[in-house]
Amino acid sequence: MAKPKESTVEHVRAYRQRIRAAGLEQVLFELPTETRELIDALKERHGLRNRSQALMQLIELGRQAAQLTT
Repeated sequence: MAKPKESTVEHVRAYRQRIRAAGLEQVLFELPTETRELIDALKERHGLRNRSQALMQLIELGRQAAQLTT
């Protein structure tokens, strides 16, 4: 007998639980198109899997720069 298909709500809930269990958090925000294009270009240039990785690199660079100025 076929396994019943998980509903979309259950699927999303399970995904979010896995994300939280991994110590991550999903965040939704608006960006200007130019900024999104910059993130996409960085992602491609560095061979990253997703925009999150590109954003984390940018944040780390900003953190390092801030530490140098304090």
